[in-house]
Amino acid sequence: MVEKVYVTYNDVHKLCQESAPRILEDCKPNLMIAIGGGGYVPARILRSFLKKPGNPNIPIQAIGLSLYESLGTDTEVEKPGTKVTRTQWLDLSSLEMGNLIGKNVLIVDEVDDTRTTLEYAVKELEKDVADAAKQAGRAAENTKFSIFVLHNKDKQKKGTLPKEMMDQGRYIAAVTLGDAWINYPWEATDIDEHDRHAAEAKN
Repeated sequence: MVEKVYVTYNDVHKLCQESAPRILEDCKPNLMIAIGGGGYVPARILRSFLKKPGNPNIPIQAIGLSLYESLGTDTEVEKPGTKVTRTQWLDLSSLEMGNLIGKNVLIVDEVDDTRTTLEYAVKELEKDVADAAKQAGRAAENTKFSIFVLHNKDKQKKGTLPKEMMDQGRYIAAVTLGDAWINYPWEATDIDEHDRHAAEAKN
């Protein structure tokens, strides 16, 4: 039986608020890339806490990556797939990619499960930004990627992240927990029932 954890919107809000000072200190992001669909809500909430007085909001761009596949049963639990599918990406020829060159870019997702999706995102973004920088004659500009997730599952990972990123504290998880199935509020079809489950677990 897989343990299920119910996370509320308030939980997400507070996790972003608590993590923001460390993100500002260690990552100093100029721009965020949300991995859809789980990274959208945390990225938007986080932006409010990362804004410095007198400075503009940090822009949010989005990419879509899919790794999960349904078990094909009535259960809501899914199992991680083995292949990352790109469903949405940044346009290499547009301003989107040019805006990343030389910046501190924070990749936001909801959960680090097998780390496969995050590994793919970092590798592909690094490669594409390097190509764009070369084409723009800006290869000398250093682009730094960081990661923020709400939850990191304490388990053996299939994917790996750059050693430099880990050593420099540019990987931040608000919470590390066991290998549970996490139910996020944006996945709920009945938010009242979802919040009821969350409240029961806290009592």
